Amino acid sequence: MLQLAIPNKGALSESAISLLREAGYRCTRSGRELILSDHENDIDFVFLRPRDIAIYVGNGVLELGITGRDLTLDSRAPVREIMPLEFGRSRFCYAVPADSGMTIGDLNGKRIATSYPELLRSDLEKRGFQCEIIRLDGAVEVSVRLGVADAIADVVESGRTLAEAGLVVIGEPLLKSEAVLIARSAEIANCPEVKILMGRIRGIMLAAAYAMIEYDIPRSQLAAVCAITPGIESPTVSPLSNPDWAAVKAMIRRADSNRIMDELYAAGARGIIVTDIRSCRI
Repeated sequence: MLQLAIPNKGALSESAISLLREAGYRCTRSGRELILSDHENDIDFVFLRPRDIAIYVGNGVLELGITGRDLTLDSRAPVREIMPLEFGRSRFCYAVPADSGMTIGDLNGKRIATSYPELLRSDLEKRGFQCEIIRLDGAVEVSVRLGVADAIADVVESGRTLAEAGLVVIGEPLLKSEAVLIARSAEIANCPEVKILMGRIRGIMLAAAYAMIEYDIPRSQLAAVCAITPGIESPTVSPLSNPDWAAVKAMIRRADSNRIMDELYAAGARGIIVTDIRSCRI
């Protein structure tokens, strides 16, 4: 039976479970279970601390895991990222007091607090900086105000927490992170059951990016509107009881839906409907 580790709590856990449920897997806990078995899909879901997942996968205890790219790289575990999952996006950045005027070059010789010591150490080595790394398990942003550190290196999402602590990001991100599917080796992605898992997940992510549009159009305008909604291969065109009109259906990018509706209406389309897609294969 395939074993997949997923985060046991937090935003990564909620999004991972939601994605897997949409993909047809049974992985919702009723309590604090550590392992859930989905016998129908022949897979065990193992709930672990997000920071520990890469260690278990890298040591060969589990075949697959879902965790953050930042946590995976910081663990230095021998794993492969086999699929980005497009949620849990963040940036790993340096931050300093907003009124300090410090730049990246000023960090050399300073005390830097972080929950990601290996990521930080790797970047400092590349820059040739000699800094004291202060390792903290959480609330890194308060370390400067309390005098523990001169700067921090931390995961940034909206930046609101940094601003509340009187800090500002400096320089380019050290890393752009998101949730990823990891494995012990790239070869595992070729296993039939893993291909099915990845295909289902990819279908859910594609569905989130696309929508289905349907509309009626005078046949005289059919070529023009099919150019607006070409679909994946080509749009579906169906006859209506009125021989001068046709019904058209096509997939479109969700982000373009309002612009496309405007263009279709201007071209003479009527009865324009955009609907969600739960899953798809392209």
